[in-house]
Amino acid sequence: MGMGGWWVGLFLVWWLAVSSNVEVKGYPIEDLVRGLPGQPKVEFKQFAGYVDVDVKHGRSLFYYFVEAEVDPQKKPLSLWLNGGPGCSSIGGGAFTELGPFYPSGDGRGLRRNKMSWNRASNLLFVESPAGVGWSYSNTTADYTCGDDSTAKDMVTFFLNWYKKFPEYKSRELFLTGESYAGHYIPQLTSVLLDYNARSTGFKFNIKGVAIGNPLLKLDRDTQATYEFFWSHGMISDEVGLAIMNKCDFDDYVFASPHNMSEWCDSAISEANNIVGDYINNYDVLLDVCYPSIVEQELRLRKVATKKSLGVDVCMSFERRFYFNLPEVQKALHANRTKLPYGWSMCSSVLNYSDTDGNINMLPLLKRIVQNGIPVWVFSGDQDSVVPLLGSRTLIRELAQDLKFPVTVPYGAWFHKGQVGGWATEYGNLLTFATVRGAAHMVPYAQPSRALHLFSSFVRGRRLPNNTHPSIDD
Repeated sequence: MGMGGWWVGLFLVWWLAVSSNVEVKGYPIEDLVRGLPGQPKVEFKQFAGYVDVDVKHGRSLFYYFVEAEVDPQKKPLSLWLNGGPGCSSIGGGAFTELGPFYPSGDGRGLRRNKMSWNRASNLLFVESPAGVGWSYSNTTADYTCGDDSTAKDMVTFFLNWYKKFPEYKSRELFLTGESYAGHYIPQLTSVLLDYNARSTGFKFNIKGVAIGNPLLKLDRDTQATYEFFWSHGMISDEVGLAIMNKCDFDDYVFASPHNMSEWCDSAISEANNIVGDYINNYDVLLDVCYPSIVEQELRLRKVATKKSLGVDVCMSFERRFYFNLPEVQKALHANRTKLPYGWSMCSSVLNYSDTDGNINMLPLLKRIVQNGIPVWVFSGDQDSVVPLLGSRTLIRELAQDLKFPVTVPYGAWFHKGQVGGWATEYGNLLTFATVRGAAHMVPYAQPSRALHLFSSFVRGRRLPNNTHPSIDD
């Protein structure tokens, strides 16, 4: 090699070193996801890996982080948690609802979600608590847990995650989730507020809380299920009216046996039998997927996608098949301890408190709002598990407790010239909104309307009450 060639070679070595450092500056290069099997090409970065929350016990939480599609350095950070308790935010939120990809019909690749929420924000998904998905502990006793320990672990997670991603420490933080995240998110927010009150240095920059179809107050949310069944023609007048008029849900609790009358137990059982097993209670309009058929098709490399109202109702089976492929786990830096069980959406090893679900979340939501943090509660209107009928009542009662006036009267909001749902606002800080045609997992059935709602939330804008073009049109 001549002198000129030597200089060219040295320059190339220098350039590669500099460019690779620029690419992941401020990021953990070991967690960079360089591409998932069967993934469409994208320009934004993805990261996945583990954050230790208790080194002594060997307890670690698995996360998946995806940058905003455009200008990630200018966009906020949003956490998303699924519920259960004990179900995966990566399987749910990230790869079925609001993340950038869905599993393909054969379970061996991915397809693009054009309505991903990373159009509006950087997105962080965590499998929490330990025992969910690929999150684990080397101390078996840790799998016996509840709301309090889950919230505390998430604070530790955040503090250690910020060490991996220091540029996000000062970034606006939005805390979001659905279902039992109606417990996770308010409790986490409250513990973060406690941390901020004690800290003389770093403080979490919490800018908003949004929870979808959330369990907030068990007795009211359970009663709403039977009101929903009745109002949607899923049970008879005789059974529905009897339950609503004669059952006292104030005594309803998760732990069995509960304190309701024997007559009410019998009536509720009859109602559940009438609804039957061939309806998806989380979305009463969608058809159901038959597991034995779709699992056979996946094994035979057939495309298993089954459509109902434009939605792939077998996506959960395709997702489980995909996540259990060794090459997928390797690409995600997942399952580093070679767990003795496969990945599943909801944990089979967790022993979660069966009484924490009875805790009333309204006092925590009150505290959050009193700290000047906006709270949005949104409800897909086809969900019978945590129906809008209960959530709407609870938010109105919370507003009355706070003595908040109605700042936006209950009325339709619009997206792409159509009604996106109905919404109301109290005291400029508390919003309740429905999403028309969505259900328990709002972004799953209505991705475009869900993105519009989320974009409005993180940008501090009200949902539009006219048909003029919107921020996502």
